[in-house]
Amino acid sequence: MEVTQGVRFDTLNLSPEIMKALEKRGIELSTPVQAGCIPPMMEWKDVVAKAPTGTGKTFAYGIPIVEHIDPEDETVQAVILAPTRELAIQITDEIRDLAAFRPGVRTVCLYGGAPIGKQIDTLKKHPQIVVATPGRLSDHMKRRTVRVDTARTVVLDEADRMLDMGFIHDVTRLLDRMNHRKNLGLFSATISREVMDIAWVYQRDAEEITVRADEQNKPDIKQFRMEVASNEKADAITKILKETGFDRCMAFCNTKGNTERICKFLQMRGVNAECIHGDIPQKRREEVMNRFRQGQIAVFVSTDVAARGIDVDDVDIVFNCDIPDENQDYVHRIGRTGRAKRQGVAVSLIADYPSKLRIDDIAAKTRNEIVPVRFNAEGHLEVIQ
Repeated sequence: MEVTQGVRFDTLNLSPEIMKALEKRGIELSTPVQAGCIPPMMEWKDVVAKAPTGTGKTFAYGIPIVEHIDPEDETVQAVILAPTRELAIQITDEIRDLAAFRPGVRTVCLYGGAPIGKQIDTLKKHPQIVVATPGRLSDHMKRRTVRVDTARTVVLDEADRMLDMGFIHDVTRLLDRMNHRKNLGLFSATISREVMDIAWVYQRDAEEITVRADEQNKPDIKQFRMEVASNEKADAITKILKETGFDRCMAFCNTKGNTERICKFLQMRGVNAECIHGDIPQKRREEVMNRFRQGQIAVFVSTDVAARGIDVDDVDIVFNCDIPDENQDYVHRIGRTGRAKRQGVAVSLIADYPSKLRIDDIAAKTRNEIVPVRFNAEGHLEVIQ
């Protein structure tokens, strides 16, 4: 079933507690993916939802999960699996917001790179909702610090990404253990072969919900490309920010080294920039992300590890300091801007011939127009005709 319209939340027969939580966030109208998924999941049906990033998938499964929780029952009732710790943290925050007016509904977030002892202490408080990365959840199950076989709802968020990252054995092992499952939700930007295999083996008569990246749901993003020397990328970013006046910016690099380098060069040019990558301790990463969310950092430089984990509605511009190896990563990177009905901007910096070939390929395969720009003699941006 293809869904193109949202509906008013007050038409979905939700509890007063959930309506109050939505009201607190100032939300009255659902997105199409929420309109398509909430009714079948409320009826404990399996769901496969294909929807672009940034279309409100967390509430699409989070609302039915919170509605179904019995606060008196201290066993695990729902498990949500996510590919990255950043996404797991973001999902946990949103689920807690939804459960704000349902006392006794507890959520835990389990991910690698954080002290396991602290997580074990939280598990002793008997959370009913477990949000986790597959690897860390498997660790806890081996230690017998969590039992998930009681879960009635299981959701795989960013299922395509999770299976691409090599988690398929962890995921199937976990699903095999959850034999009291009433429904399974698969949420994905693309339906890959592996996602279809999981659906075929573990779902029955699933409702298929498709939200197309049409003009209504597709972010409005102007895309540009600029040829610059490798050592002039920070200068280009600084000039563009000065000219546009943008102060909410994400810059993506392919490697940890480039992330550090671009961040340092920007700082040397007086730009308020911070960076994160896989070698930076989790606590520090969370601090940087929170400061960016709160508007205390102008430029957030990152590897792709955060492209899926950060959900900020008002990023003005995204820079690709390196062109990503995968077309899907390009789509996810630029999808950080142009949200919440605002127009976004993405600029890819091209320093060599292989990068030029990659951006040509991305433009062709994703059917996007990526307009060439340069600085003119006066130092202002202009489109190359």
